[in-house]
Amino acid sequence: MCGRFALTLPPDAMRRLFGYEEQPNFPPRYNIAPTQPIAIVRAERGEAGTVRHFSLARWAFLPSFVKDPKTFPLVFNARCEGISDKPGFRNAFRRRRCLVPADCFYEWRRGDKAARPQPFMFRHAGGGTLALAGLWETWMGPNGEEVDTACIVTTEANGATAAIHSRLPAIIEPVGFELWLDPDERSADDALRLLRPPANDVLTFTAIGDAVNKVANDGPEIQMPLAAQPTVPAREPDGPAQGHLF
Repeated sequence: MCGRFALTLPPDAMRRLFGYEEQPNFPPRYNIAPTQPIAIVRAERGEAGTVRHFSLARWAFLPSFVKDPKTFPLVFNARCEGISDKPGFRNAFRRRRCLVPADCFYEWRRGDKAARPQPFMFRHAGGGTLALAGLWETWMGPNGEEVDTACIVTTEANGATAAIHSRLPAIIEPVGFELWLDPDERSADDALRLLRPPANDVLTFTAIGDAVNKVANDGPEIQMPLAAQPTVPAREPDGPAQGHLF
């Protein structure tokens, strides 16, 4: 799965990388969580051909057939297996694929029941921006309200990352941007072939501290490697134990 990620690339640099027309201005985010707005890159066909666009979407996918969002589960990931046939994702996969830019994403390794899950930060080994495969959909409410929503598509882990978690976001390399974003449903079968685990040398990962567990923590300090963090002497808690998101 992918439940947290970061995007700190300057807006101008991201515009050049993904080739969209808009000139958005957005702040760096180090701890983006489900239900929050996320940046997506999508495409539409016009008279001059396919044009890419930047937009914001709520990170919680809502299929168009949903009547009441309160009765629908929180869907921020979509497994790639069977995605072209599942009713909830089928139409979006055929016509509304998108890219979710990210500097990195976070995943948690679960140990035994008594151990706290250990967070890890995953980056592109070459230091570049990751383009995560996504789907988007505009949900229309009974009173005419419209909400753009999105999810990240996941695939199986590769051999290098399987020890941390069994799933990974599907990563689209620049050579596959055009195909993945193509809104022509005739391209869907070819786009499906892009959803595979990355090669073992594509990602690097580093253990980080527990600060990422709290959504309110949204600064660069949460990415400090665990090995570089100062040791805090153990002491008795001042009050009731605090819960954890993961």
